[in-house]
Amino acid sequence: MNKKNLREEIILRSGVNPKKCMKCGKCSATCPAYDEMEYHPHQFVNMVDTGDIEPLLNSDSLYKCLTCFACVDRCPRGVEPAKLVEAVRLSVIRKQGENHLTANDIPALLDDETPQQLLVSAFRKYTK
Repeated sequence: MNKKNLREEIILRSGVNPKKCMKCGKCSATCPAYDEMEYHPHQFVNMVDTGDIEPLLNSDSLYKCLTCFACVDRCPRGVEPAKLVEAVRLSVIRKQGENHLTANDIPALLDDETPQQLLVSAFRKYTK
């Protein structure tokens, strides 16, 4: 899939208009996973907007996002960065053909630092 089509697919899947972003950084400032992420919420929005999606597809930041929607609540323009992160993550998973998660898969993914919210989010998203 070419860069323009991937950008359009992510925007369509997320339902987010990244052009509304005024780059204030409030979404990143409120992100509880900020220190763990290579690309922060405001950077996701900008990179999708500019079509620079390839680095996002290969970034661990996709899996560091807790999908807590703190960035969504904080955005003064209603951009919803978490939905863009989720759409990019879904593109990667669909590309790999691994879009299902079973209860038996979970124990191998856990460690002492795994937040419970991540488990609930992951199971909700990847059981479809």
